[in-house]
Amino acid sequence: MVDRTSGVPVHRQVAADVRDRIAAGEYGPGDRLPSEREMVESYGASRLTIREALNLLRAEGVVVTEQGRGVFVRDWTTIHRLARSRLSRSARERDRGAFRADAASEGFTPAVAVTVRFEPADERTARQLDLTPGDEVTVRERVLCADGEVVQLAVSRLSRALTRGTAIERDDAGPGGSYARLEEAGHRLGHYAEHVGSRMPTPDEVSTLQLGQGIPVLTVTRIAHGRDGTPLEMNDMVLPAHRYQLSYEWAAD
Repeated sequence: MVDRTSGVPVHRQVAADVRDRIAAGEYGPGDRLPSEREMVESYGASRLTIREALNLLRAEGVVVTEQGRGVFVRDWTTIHRLARSRLSRSARERDRGAFRADAASEGFTPAVAVTVRFEPADERTARQLDLTPGDEVTVRERVLCADGEVVQLAVSRLSRALTRGTAIERDDAGPGGSYARLEEAGHRLGHYAEHVGSRMPTPDEVSTLQLGQGIPVLTVTRIAHGRDGTPLEMNDMVLPAHRYQLSYEWAAD
């Protein structure tokens, strides 16, 4: 189980083995790991080595320590983000658009904190929304929680020419959210395009999302287009990679 000739530090081998056992379901969410003494015997390693392995797993957010009780596999909600239906018009009409649709399908309690501000469009925003740099845009910055834990950061930008006088400029945009308000104002949505990437988080993202050491984030930029192809909104999302499964479906022809 531990190969002392591999060149890989023993504590990293132990951590990798525990991580593999968790992935295989041998240790499930909320399960208590074997004690340090049991792991010392099982891996033939020193207590210091076992502690280093557990510290590594703790820093990654894989396990948590409960004082006086032991080390447990972290129990968190994995969010299955199914692109097929979460942005549909019917979902918005039932106030089940986007994050609320995720909550309904995954069974968690959603909460969203919203901050609205206005700023001049930078080069990227202007390019994505077909604006001129410096044009005023409405910014809706959101922190999204599942069962009380922050699981997503999202920043939407829309031309203020579209949002002025609408509830989009208020924290609570009302049932169906910003997309419903756009359609009420005569901007019928036609299609969405999402661009997915990954990177390491910034220090602020680590703090807000409570990320362990070494955990990357997924980045999703969605552009919402009107029926005539006009870009209406750019939404930049940051998601902890270990919490999300992104699913996309499309026809074969």
